[in-house]
Amino acid sequence: MSRKTLAALAAGATVMALTALSPGMSPAFAGAARQTAAAPAERTVVVYRVPTHGRQDAAQKLITSGFDLIERRQGDDLFVIGGPSTASGLRRLGFSPTVAETMKKPLPHKSPVRHGAGSVNDTYYGGYHTVGAHYAHLDQVAARHPDLTSVVTYGQSWLKQQGRGGNDLKAICVTKKKEGDCRLSPDAAKPRFFLMSQIHAREITTGEVSWRWIDALTDGYGKDPAITALMDSTEMWVVPITNPDGVDIVAQGGDNPILQRKNADDARGTDCGWTGQIGVDLNRNAGTHWGGAGTSRQPCSETYLGPKADSEPENAALEGLFRKLYPAVRTGTGDGDPAPDTAKGLMISLHSDASMVLLPWESDHTIHTGNDASLRALARHLGSLTGYQSGQAGEILYDASGGSDDWTYDKLGVAGLTIEIGDSDGRGCSGFTPAFSCQEDYFWPKLKPALLYAAQRAAAPYRTTAEDGDRPAHRS
Repeated sequence: MSRKTLAALAAGATVMALTALSPGMSPAFAGAARQTAAAPAERTVVVYRVPTHGRQDAAQKLITSGFDLIERRQGDDLFVIGGPSTASGLRRLGFSPTVAETMKKPLPHKSPVRHGAGSVNDTYYGGYHTVGAHYAHLDQVAARHPDLTSVVTYGQSWLKQQGRGGNDLKAICVTKKKEGDCRLSPDAAKPRFFLMSQIHAREITTGEVSWRWIDALTDGYGKDPAITALMDSTEMWVVPITNPDGVDIVAQGGDNPILQRKNADDARGTDCGWTGQIGVDLNRNAGTHWGGAGTSRQPCSETYLGPKADSEPENAALEGLFRKLYPAVRTGTGDGDPAPDTAKGLMISLHSDASMVLLPWESDHTIHTGNDASLRALARHLGSLTGYQSGQAGEILYDASGGSDDWTYDKLGVAGLTIEIGDSDGRGCSGFTPAFSCQEDYFWPKLKPALLYAAQRAAAPYRTTAEDGDRPAHRS
């Protein structure tokens, strides 16, 4: 993880600083709160490497104990962000952490507010686009290419529903439009490829990849043969900012982005200490396998699953959009019941920064879907294009229940995958907040061919191609 990422964590820490300990706070958060009160001017931020010696329960034990387990794994070693007191808490749990990196950063005292006035030029941290900029970009593209695009407002964020500012939830449909295209109806003539990003707000690379994907499609039509063929045959749907309230908090940090992961739902309290934060993890809140591995019931945890499945309006609205775009073709309810080989549609959720391609079930790697062989082959090929590992989350990272890709597969039979964008080549672009130059020079050239291939496969994602290979499914 880069020093800039650590600085961002520190800069965002006191946005939710404690004035008193919250009832029910875990030892990890209580220790952080005491540290905050003792040293208001400066904070020490530490990334710990935590050997697990192959223990399958290690990730869940860390999560439920209130530690910020980041999206990274090396062999059996996991990584946790915290402060100096975090090490003793890890040792009390039976782990033997070592310090991977340490730094100190002064903390600004600001309140999270909506950032940006809705211009495509509204940026922070060297060029990253605010929510307002992303939405202005959608409108700009639609105005320039009315024959290729349609913008849809599909819901409202938590803060907007509460009358406290907040944002609309927006998507764009990109295709060479014919009569009936881009309708909110599951009986579309064209197959649909869906790309979503920044459901975890601090994973700022993902929104920039979606921005470039939209531009590549609209600017390349009639010029690039592959893109032209794709636009003639397929609808591309993009949600560039899935968690806009959270991204507003991130952008509020300016040159020190605040590492807000969750949404802005503070209904369960506003006091979390400098290592915790308010909100619900939207990628643990979806109504499939809710409450399973990789989740926490501690409201200040980074993986807090919410009070119930689909409690958050961002998730409920997104799932409503999915249902309007895709027919429910997976009729069985068992984890091993397959979607038919003839099913159309592919969804990719972008995350960072583990350098992985993940396939369902992400909730439990010991259980495989009825389409495991074809999903695994597709993920493997996307991994070959990006240089990333591929597999179920628990095989190569850790199990995570209540996620978007599991939901689309479970409820609709849509092939759902996660791409964890990362620096797999040692280019100095690791962490949640890499330099903005990494976007154009490194990440986009890596992701563009993968997204193009995935979109081309939306017509028949469960039919293994020669490129995917014909190897059998992995079995644990």
